[in-house]
Amino acid sequence: MLTLNNLMPDPLRERLSGKTSSVWNCTVQFEPGEWVNITAPSGTGKTTFIHILYGLRKDYSGTVLFNQTDLRSLDPDALATVRQQKISIIFQDLKLFPHLTVRENIELKRILQEPYCDAEQVTAMAEQLGIAGILNQPAAICSYGEQQRACIIRALVQPFEWLIMDEPFSHLDIDNIKKAAALIAEECKRRRAGFIVTDLDENNLFPYTHKLHL
Repeated sequence: MLTLNNLMPDPLRERLSGKTSSVWNCTVQFEPGEWVNITAPSGTGKTTFIHILYGLRKDYSGTVLFNQTDLRSLDPDALATVRQQKISIIFQDLKLFPHLTVRENIELKRILQEPYCDAEQVTAMAEQLGIAGILNQPAAICSYGEQQRACIIRALVQPFEWLIMDEPFSHLDIDNIKKAAALIAEECKRRRAGFIVTDLDENNLFPYTHKLHL
């Protein structure tokens, strides 16, 4: 379970003062397995929000509780365990190692602990998303859209209870968006996992349980 209690990022406090939000400065609870869409225009904190949920930022008031534990109270080892087993992420800025191949970037996440997916499953996901042909290319020479699809696979090869995604389809055409959304839905259903996805606009890619606005 994820619970937000009066969450407000310090750097955005003045900018967001007086604005209506169904996330900031509210009490919001996300039950296991829920699929949540959070929309907001640029500059209102989508990436900041995702980074807070992943424990990358602590410059905020309020609390984020993961299974009733305050994320800020976790020591580095405990936080690393949560990231390896409970929460996976798709970053907006991808965070791929440019000189490693696409497959090597994915493998780093897959073998971080006892492998959750085997190598054949990685190949199958790549075929489903149309990037099997570039698995052995350095990430740096792949298009942004190809890299984005690689990051989606990278996030899916580890165990998770929550998948958090920061504009994960921003450089994909509609056909590839549908393929990527189908793969994400398939994997989340298989694990009975929830997800939180941010975007600029509302969409109907998934049967969301919640649609909220920053």
